[in-house]
Amino acid sequence: MPMYKVKPVSPGDIKIDLPTCMYKLPNVHAQRMNCGEHALQNGEVDPALKALEERQDEVLRRLYELKATVDGLAKTVTTPDADLDASTLSRGPAEAVFRGTADLDSLLGKDLGALRDIVINANPGHPPLSLLVLHALLCQRYQVLSSVHVHSSVSAVPPPLLSCLGPRHIDSYARQRFQLGFTLIWKDVSELQMKFNTQSMCPIEGEANVARFLFRLLSAEPQDPVAVTQMDSWIDTAVFQLAEGGSKEQAVTLRSLNSALGRSPWLLGQEFSLADIVCACWVLRAGLNTSAAANVQRWLESCQNLGHFDCVYPLLQ
Repeated sequence: MPMYKVKPVSPGDIKIDLPTCMYKLPNVHAQRMNCGEHALQNGEVDPALKALEERQDEVLRRLYELKATVDGLAKTVTTPDADLDASTLSRGPAEAVFRGTADLDSLLGKDLGALRDIVINANPGHPPLSLLVLHALLCQRYQVLSSVHVHSSVSAVPPPLLSCLGPRHIDSYARQRFQLGFTLIWKDVSELQMKFNTQSMCPIEGEANVARFLFRLLSAEPQDPVAVTQMDSWIDTAVFQLAEGGSKEQAVTLRSLNSALGRSPWLLGQEFSLADIVCACWVLRAGLNTSAAANVQRWLESCQNLGHFDCVYPLLQ
C-alpha cells in the first residue's frame, strides 16, 4: 500500500522526439557537390562517369593513331625505300616485291618510305571472312606485316580468331622490310571499320566497302565497265540478301547464283574476282553450302581448291 498517490501531470502515451546525436554540424561534402543529384538506382551508370569513359576511349584511339603516324615518320627519316635489302630474298619473291611497290605507288601515291598501315576494327561475333581471303592474296603480292590485337571492349576471343592472319612474321620488328601493314583489332563495334591514312582519309565502314578497297590494291579489278557493274551488283546481293535477308531472300539468291554459274565457272565469266570471294564467304557464313544446288557446290569446291579460302574454314567449325 503506497504512502501517497499523485496524479500524472501528462498523459502516458505522449511521444517525445529524442535526438540521435549530441550536436549537429553542417555537411561539408554537401556544400561542394550535391550527391543526391547523382544517386542512381537499378544499377544505372552515372552519365558523368560514362562520359569520362568515352573520353578516355577517344584519347586512347587518338594516341594509337598518333603512334602509327610517328612510326611511319620514323621510317621515313631512318629507313628510306633504298634501304630494302633485296639480297636476302629469292629471285621470285624479289621480282614480286618490286612489281608490288610500283603498283602501290601508282594506286596510293608515293609514300616516301613510310609503311602503309591498314587498321581494321571488327566484331569477333561477325568475323570478316572475305577480308581474310583478301589478306591472303595481298600476302602473295606484297610483303605484308600482319598483326592481331584485342580491344578492351571484348572480354574473350576464340583462339582461331587470334591466329586468323597466320603466324607472326619473324622480322616483325623491322618495319622497313615490309610494304604494307595489316592490323586486325577485335573490338565491340556495330559496323566494321577500316582506317588507312589517319591524316587525310576518312574511315571506310562496311565489309563490302573495305573489300573493294583491298581488292583494288591487287590491281585485279576488271577494266570493262560492264564487268565492274556486275561485280558490284553481286557484292551488294551478297550483303543485302545473303547477310541481312531472310530465308526467302537467301533462297532467291542461291537460285540466281546457280543460274549464273551454270553458264560460266565464275560469276563474271572466266576470271576469278571479288564477287566470287564475297559471295562464297557469305554463303559459307550463312551455312547455305550444304543445301545449295549442284552449280553452287561445284563453284565452292573450285574456290576451296584455289587455296585462298584455307584461312576461312577453321573459323566455320
